[in-house]
Amino acid sequence: MFKTLDILSMEHSLAGSWLAGFEYPWEALRSIKSRILQLCKELDKSEYNELSENVFIHKTAVVAPTAYIGSPCIIGAGTEVRHCAFIREAALIGENCVVGNSVEIKNAILFDCVQVPHFNYVGDSILGYKSHMGAGSVTSNVKSDQSLIVVKDGDEKFDTELKKFGAILGDNVEVGCNTVLNPGTVVGNGTNIYPLSCVRGTVPANSIYKTGGVIVDKV
Repeated sequence: MFKTLDILSMEHSLAGSWLAGFEYPWEALRSIKSRILQLCKELDKSEYNELSENVFIHKTAVVAPTAYIGSPCIIGAGTEVRHCAFIREAALIGENCVVGNSVEIKNAILFDCVQVPHFNYVGDSILGYKSHMGAGSVTSNVKSDQSLIVVKDGDEKFDTELKKFGAILGDNVEVGCNTVLNPGTVVGNGTNIYPLSCVRGTVPANSIYKTGGVIVDKV
């Protein structure tokens, strides 16, 4: 079972020291909003513009005038938020990220250098350093039967006690276009997911998830 410190580089997020206190990364999903509110109090206000209450945008970030940014939210240095992005609430977006056109984000942490550039949905999820979601790829964060989400790794199961949980992506994960990451998906660092994949459960680090769910080690 993937542990927080195994797949995420804590130095690449304002929430790093806080996340490091959770054995498994999905345990943090319940309290992302409260953590962002605390971080809003701790920011160096000389480096950020306050767009509205508890919405802070670094002065070097670029945000399209058509983007919607709900509270609470922190957007880091050098990040670009493009046309018609919909950042609903409780989003911590790191440095040098791309949030693209018509992308929706809710209750999520994006580490530094994450790219969600085209028609993505990221809900109740954590995306590690330099992870990238191809056009149209989404996190599905609620099961169709509304039951609580269980993370499965082979014969091992972990009851998260969460109704909403999209995906955890480790550092340097590449997700192919039009992929669906089903509720409770956890992808190890350095892994590539083929386009048009339907992924559930866990995917090992440094592997390739191919068509039909075949998983091979990277050469």
